[in-house]
Amino acid sequence: MPHRPIASLANSPQRRRVRERYDELEVRRAKMLARLHLFGEAAQRHPVYKHAETLLNVTFRKEKVAQRAAVLKSAAWLISLLEQFPGIL
Repeated sequence: MPHRPIASLANSPQRRRVRERYDELEVRRAKMLARLHLFGEAAQRHPVYKHAETLLNVTFRKEKVAQRAAVLKSAAWLISLLEQFPGIL
């Protein structure tokens, strides 16, 4: 049974698409972390802030690339909740 050389797998179109998706998710995550860190000290003590931070760091890293978009969506929802709390910003 013939096998493909490893070098051809590294440059395959499918591998490049996965890498592009991975990079796009990392950029979105970085933007969301920056948005989260704009909140003041009062927000940083709030459980919603801590959960959003956990989603963006620990949970995001544990999930496969296919699931990371859903993790980012959940974190975005929590950040939008924080923005609605009076006195948090």
